[in-house]
Amino acid sequence: MNEMRQYFTTFVLIRGFFIALLGSAFIYLHHFNFSVAWIDTLLGITSLYLLLKSNTKVWFVSGAFFALLWFWWITLSLIHYTMLWATPIVLLIIMLTYGAIFASISWISTKLGKYLTPHSSLLTLSLKSLGLLALSYIHPFSFDWFKPELMFVESYIGIEKWQFGMLLVGIVLALWQKRLYALLLIALAYTPPSSHVKSIPEDIALITTHTSVQEKWNKAHHKAQFDALFHAIDNAIARKKKLVILPESVFPVFLNKEQTLLTKLKERAKHISIVTGGLYWDGTTPRNSAYIFTKNQVSVASKVLLVPFGESNPLPDFLSNWVNSIFYDGAVDYKASDKVIDYQIDGITYRNAICFEATSEKLYKKDKEGHRPKNMIVLSNNGWFSPSIEPTLQKLLLLYYSKKYGTTIYHAVNMSDSYIIKAL
Repeated sequence: MNEMRQYFTTFVLIRGFFIALLGSAFIYLHHFNFSVAWIDTLLGITSLYLLLKSNTKVWFVSGAFFALLWFWWITLSLIHYTMLWATPIVLLIIMLTYGAIFASISWISTKLGKYLTPHSSLLTLSLKSLGLLALSYIHPFSFDWFKPELMFVESYIGIEKWQFGMLLVGIVLALWQKRLYALLLIALAYTPPSSHVKSIPEDIALITTHTSVQEKWNKAHHKAQFDALFHAIDNAIARKKKLVILPESVFPVFLNKEQTLLTKLKERAKHISIVTGGLYWDGTTPRNSAYIFTKNQVSVASKVLLVPFGESNPLPDFLSNWVNSIFYDGAVDYKASDKVIDYQIDGITYRNAICFEATSEKLYKKDKEGHRPKNMIVLSNNGWFSPSIEPTLQKLLLLYYSKKYGTTIYHAVNMSDSYIIKAL
């Protein structure tokens, strides 16, 4: 009996891990430049097929391993806070959170299905699939990077909700009828794959920097860092560029209080438009901002969605203050802007986005005229999670939103490659 229990436990662990591995492989294939549309398609369908036919225990294990394979890199930021001891605790919390979410979907679906239709598995399978559809709207700790349909972003399956739903309908019918030919319904979700990652336009310079977190915030290194940034801008001017874009907070100072730096940037803005990351001090709290320099003006667009725990604590105030005092030396949270900002450069309107917020639905909402952003400038600092798959997952999410909303994204990054994703 004990041997049977041990075998069952081992079976559940292996099956759950295998399902998560199949559903996460697209990230690692892309990371190592081996992404192939038919492989991503096959792996994603197989993962969902096996998951939907599994029991609640397997769903729990699958959710936990999905979290591990997608988000293990989050713990790398703890190194910079000299909190390496907290790594297993944070990983366990992340895994248990997603494991519980997955298990809840399966448990509720199974209970309702058996109660309402005890002689048929159709309702249980249907409810499980609805749970998968809803997963992209569940954001633990305000973190919204887990989207099951993302595994098809470079496949032959579309990423729209109706296409993901059609995929699930095909799998549900195949499992219910025990006829694999029902999977042919997936063909209705077919979308020809296309590469959205394009070469940078000739009149735009996207600057990639390679400044570690330790160097970035060490004032002894600031002069060398700033000289390199001005050299990059001067080089863009010499190459007759019209716009130069630098990554998030490459000026790790309250730039609005640094008159010498502002003067240098304004002088160069007479020859080229500049978008750069920097901090902003409003007199009370700091802001993570983008500074836009053109011939006629300087404007500031601050971040709207802050990184959970990294920039703002999503916990209730009494817990947030305790966490900040214990883990962050009493540092205050950044302050978010209350509205999404659009700005114009040379007659083109760009949506402002800084790192994490560019991978959130809110940044793609319609403006007052009812239009979604056609162009977006994104500034990122991936130094907190380098080296890892985080830049890869970020790129795939940006590709997802570009395909979904038709937005061309110009992405300047610290500690990973800069790129443009062109909307088709």
